[in-house]
Amino acid sequence: MSDLRFLSLEKLTLSYGKNIAVPEMDLDIAKGELVALLGPSGCGKTTTMRAIAGLMAPSSGSIILDNVDITRSPANKRPVGLVFQSYALFPHLNVYENVAFGLKLMGVRGSLLDETVKEGLKTVGLSTFATRKPAELSGGQQQRVSLARSMVMEPKVLLLDEPLSNLDARLRLEMRNELQRVQKESGVTMIFVTHDQVEALAMADRIIVMLDGHIEQIGTPEDIYNRPISDFVADFVGFENVFSLNDGKLKTANGMVALSGDIPADAKGLAWRPAMVTLGDGPFEGTIRGTSFAGGTREYLLETSLGQIKAECDASLPAHAFGATLKFDLPVARAASLSRVGSL
Repeated sequence: MSDLRFLSLEKLTLSYGKNIAVPEMDLDIAKGELVALLGPSGCGKTTTMRAIAGLMAPSSGSIILDNVDITRSPANKRPVGLVFQSYALFPHLNVYENVAFGLKLMGVRGSLLDETVKEGLKTVGLSTFATRKPAELSGGQQQRVSLARSMVMEPKVLLLDEPLSNLDARLRLEMRNELQRVQKESGVTMIFVTHDQVEALAMADRIIVMLDGHIEQIGTPEDIYNRPISDFVADFVGFENVFSLNDGKLKTANGMVALSGDIPADAKGLAWRPAMVTLGDGPFEGTIRGTSFAGGTREYLLETSLGQIKAECDASLPAHAFGATLKFDLPVARAASLSRVGSL
């Protein structure tokens, strides 16, 4: 097994009683990767993470880490770190003591303990906060303590459960950068669970998009953002105008609609982001039923014969009034070609 299969899930099936949450998942993660498990609530991403951590036993299949089968190993015997969404810090212990806790359980003492804890705090930029209690820290600082506590244990894989969901927008941006820095400098293989596509796109080397316990698509952020392969992935990453195809025509609520342009022969559907819709010219017409200013852009919701269409244009252009009729086009050349539809 090479480093490209540093962590492998092989036909992994995870169940809650008789209900199968994740059926026969196959997944390989390389050493040193920063991977996002992305998807809506109930898609199986947290269940998968719990199985890797040893917090639930698979119904079948295997988990292989660095050439060792850890499928039946207890959580405390796995070289896997876990950073909880709630941080799970001990409120009566200061920062230093929180970070030292796991090391002490392993029997680390004296100067080695002190050096390891101090290095861990330095890594996350909290060297001057060692004597503070968790209640005296911001949410971002508490998250860093939780991260340091896991990192000092030198895990082969570090798991993070919705690591930024409890932070405000500004702190989320700061912690994105902090997590990336720590991961790249340490080289630890890191997997984080999120339902936030912006977070996944911003941080991950590779994204695994999940739906109903299955992997819908695996790819780089650029692949997922620009080349979704299914209607679900397209909708999830912001292609708000998604249509299936039948004999090269769009399937709409009011029948089949032909488009000008060369549609890929193997396409099962087409999808456009709002910014891909041409406004002010084209073969279609729509009535504005919603408008919103979004800083550099202006967004419109159009009621059309195709159904609802969401469009976007530069905010510097003259605004169109609610109720106005606009011509528009869906250029085939701009669309994402979908090889699978029917997920939504």
